[in-house]
Formats: sequence, C-alpha cells, structure tokens
Amino acid sequence: MTTHAVRFLSFSLFAGLLMALPKGAHAQEKSSLRAGAGKVEITHPDHPAGDNPPFVKALVLTDDATGATAVLISIDAVAIDEIGSIRDPYLANVRAQLKADLGVDPKSVLINASHCHSQVCTDVEARTVNAVKMAWKNRVPVTVAAGTGHEDRIMENRRLKLKGGGEADVRHAYSIPPDAEIESVGPVDPEIGILRLDRADTGKPVAMVFHFSVHPIQGEPSGKNTADLSGFAAKVIEEQLGEGAVALFVQGCGGDINPANYKVVDQPRNALPLGNLLGLSTLRGARNLKPQASPSLSVVNETLSIPRADLAPRIAEMETEIDALLESLKGTSLNLETFLPLYVKYHLAGETPSTYAQRYLQDEALGIDDWKNLDAENRKNLDAYVRNILVMEELTRKQINLALMEKHQARNVASGSTTVEVEVVGLRVGDFRLITFPGEVTIPIGLNLKKQSPHELTFISGYSNGYLYYTPTAEQLLNRGGAQEDSDCLVAPEWQALFETKALEILKGL
Repeated sequence: MTTHAVRFLSFSLFAGLLMALPKGAHAQEKSSLRAGAGKVEITHPDHPAGDNPPFVKALVLTDDATGATAVLISIDAVAIDEIGSIRDPYLANVRAQLKADLGVDPKSVLINASHCHSQVCTDVEARTVNAVKMAWKNRVPVTVAAGTGHEDRIMENRRLKLKGGGEADVRHAYSIPPDAEIESVGPVDPEIGILRLDRADTGKPVAMVFHFSVHPIQGEPSGKNTADLSGFAAKVIEEQLGEGAVALFVQGCGGDINPANYKVVDQPRNALPLGNLLGLSTLRGARNLKPQASPSLSVVNETLSIPRADLAPRIAEMETEIDALLESLKGTSLNLETFLPLYVKYHLAGETPSTYAQRYLQDEALGIDDWKNLDAENRKNLDAYVRNILVMEELTRKQINLALMEKHQARNVASGSTTVEVEVVGLRVGDFRLITFPGEVTIPIGLNLKKQSPHELTFISGYSNGYLYYTPTAEQLLNRGGAQEDSDCLVAPEWQALFETKALEILKGL
C-alpha cells in the first residue's frame, strides 16, 4: 500500500470516528424528530409593559417517521376563555387557522395559559397563529432531553386549615383569619419539569419547556403590564441559553399556590427575584440532562364529561350563616378614632396602661379602684370592638365567596345541562409526559397523579385548552364558601375521580 493510500485510509477512519462521536453535548443517533420555536409579543397598546412584556410562544414538533405533529402554545395571560382579555372562540379560531394554513389537526394543538394577569392585545389570535407559523418554519432535526429541577423558595400554599374546622385562603380580596386560629397549611410541589430540545447537528438550543405550579400574580413595583414571575424566569433561561432559544413556561397545578410572601405590606410586590430564582433553578436542573435515543412523539386528546354542582343548598346555608354573624355584632362606646390609641396603649403598658404605676399603687394604699375600674371598662370595650372586627372580616370572606357560588349556580342552571364537556390532553415527547385539564387544578391532585403515574417524568397542567374556573379536590369542596378555590367552582366533587381515572388511562397509553 502506498503512503498516499495509507494517509487516505487513516483520514477516512479518523473522519468516520468523528462522525460517530456525539456532536457537542447533545448529539445522538439521527432522530426523525424535528422541532421549531417562535414567539410574538402580545402587550395591549393601552397597557404598556416594562422589560417583562407578555408573549405568546409556540413549539412545533413533528416526527418524520410516524407523521405525528404536536403544537404546544404557551401564552402569558390569565386564561384563554371566560376571564381576562382573551375570549372564546380564541381556541377554536386558532385551531381552524392552523388547520387551514398548515394542515395541523386541531386536536394536536395544546394551549396553556401561564395565569399571569397581563393585558393582551386585541389581535392575539393572529399573533398566536404567527408564532406557530414562525415555529413551523424554524423546524430542524433535534435531540430531546427531559428531567427535573427543584425550587421551593418562591411559593406557598394559600389554603389555611383552621383549628375550629374548615379552611380559609390567602387573597387580597379579603382578610385572612387571625394567626391564633390557623392550624396548618397545605403542600407545595417544588418539582420543575424540564424538556430541552437542541439542534441535532450542532447541539445549539432550540427551546426549553419548563413546567411549574404557582400563581404568577406577584406583580411589579411599577404596576405596569407584566408577564410576572414566569415571564422573568423565561427571560433568564433565554438569555443564558442564547442562540435565539425560546423558553416556554407551562403552568401546572397552581390553583392553591401563591407567590411567597403574597400578603406582605412592608415591601413592594416584585416578581423579579422570584422569577430569577425559578429561571436559575430550571437551568441548574437542565445542566446535566442527557439526550434520549429515538424519542417518541404522541398526542392524545379526549373529551370528558364533568358533572355540574347544585350549589343551591350550600347557598341557603351560607345565607343563614351570614345572618347569624350580622346578629352577633354588638355595639360599643368606641369608634375607630378612640379604638386605635387605646388598643396600642393597652398592648404596650402591661398592668398599668392608663397612668403611671405609682398612681395605681397610691390608689391601692387608699383603697380606691378608680384606675382599675377604668381599665376594666376600656378592656371590655376593646374586646367587643375586636370581636366586631373579626366578625366583619369573616362576613367579608363569606359574602365574596357566596357571590362566586351564586354566579356559578346561575350559570349551571342556565346551561340546561347537568354536565360540562372538557378536553383532557396527553402529550409525550420522549420521556416527558404531560396531562392537561382546563380548570385551575389544585396541588394535591397533581401530586396524587404523579405518585400513581407509571412514568417517572409525569407533569399535570391546568389552565389548558379552555377555562373551567377552580377545580379543587373533593375534600377541599367540603369547605364550599370558605375559600376561593372551593367557591369559584362550578363542578361537583365527583369531577376529581373522573379526571384522575381518565388521566391515568391516558398516561398508561403514552
């Protein structure tokens, strides 16, 4: 063999080895999966945003081997129907347009609202379609890696179990019960679900999906329109990934999960530090993810019939409870102007609040109780005034939650049906499996389904493909009228078992 031939053979072997080695950290055997991402800002022109505007983001996945297609859309809005600035038939119109323009099966389109309370533009349908078309055009062969991250510092369960029975919740709409009445709080889910998609040829990032359960309603000190903490988290991820990568936040079971320190009054409400923590924890979890061999892509879309609740009996009970609370209010000689200084004085001065201690001692030596009698009268009036305040706070909670129940009862009666039809969607991308529901699902349901799922990387999302208001557990619904989650709800307790059964059925097939 000539020297030239040896050199050619050596070069050929070396080139073959290079081709066999992973390209960067994310390469693997050739995949039939292609993915593209796109995003479009959706800020309402009358509600300017700062440096964290709302977006609609799209991830398009196609499997050239099987012909499967999935479109995942994440939108920085409170919901895609019923409440907020997006209204029905947004979902149907977006699906119809994607079917007409791209041939996408409407059942393969999944839209998840982050539940941030942003104000979005009136042409949000067109911008959503544009984001999907951008993602469709950007498709390239990709590798898939899935895993989890951990973040437990940015959220708290807002449901409060009370020592006297029942539960309350933490809202700005009304006062929470006194500390002495609170026994415990519910759980949180610190797990971040992560799906990473990188170019198969260069390993450069295309998109990252991150799933987490929390209400993104902290706001910003400026009060401007904002994508809130989930938007800040996505911004951190996109800036660190670079290369034009798109980070899509997918809301989980945030129904009973508030941002941490949601009710503090001694510092500005600011979603930025919470979002930064979530973004950094997501990146930390994604750092060592390994690409999967031959990742599967599939979408399952099924319709589930959920029973509507008959709220009339509980509404009647609450009206009686409110009447009893009103009757319990008693008059005192104090008003707000006299109550406040007395309350402060009697909580600072111990046993001698009305004057110097020596005057009490002198009266005692003389057998006089004038100061003690004054204190007894003031304390009696203070106690009565505080009782009235607590009753009024409870009245506020009950009246607001009663109004929610009356709204849903009227709606259920007007529907002429005892059930409501909803979509339950299952999405599989490699080892990443997602189950969705339109309602504001509470965290115990998500934790329960994760525990029962046959797959390690299972994630549950509410706020998807419609909006059904709150959908708490059957146990939480025993507390109707005590908290928003169980009052702002139009379904019967049986919904939970029906959904969990359907979700597990879909999971077993994914």
